[in-house]
Amino acid sequence: MATLRREGSELVLLLNDLEKLGALHGEIRVPAAAIRAVRVTSNPFRELRGVRSPGTGLPGVIALGTWRGKSSRDFAALYRGGPAVIVELEGTRYRRLLVSAHDADVVAEALREPL
Repeated sequence: MATLRREGSELVLLLNDLEKLGALHGEIRVPAAAIRAVRVTSNPFRELRGVRSPGTGLPGVIALGTWRGKSSRDFAALYRGGPAVIVELEGTRYRRLLVSAHDADVVAEALREPL
């Protein structure tokens, strides 16, 4: 499962090999200073905006890759059956990162901690 974590002054989204294949993307690194908000949702698939391009998706089951909307680009690593962390960003390629996590509350709290 994809992992969100802080590494120094960066936020890193790590993908396993199968996720990289499905998302057509490698790991994502953004400055931690770009984080505007972090929250947890119990219905992550309702948060998806736009169309998948590129990536893999089966509605309500799996969402891996880039979702493009009219004025935004999000990256998703979502799986059915659990909560997700949503990280809102500013000044980066992606506006949001949406990542499933069994311990979403713990991950979100760690990302909210100041540098």
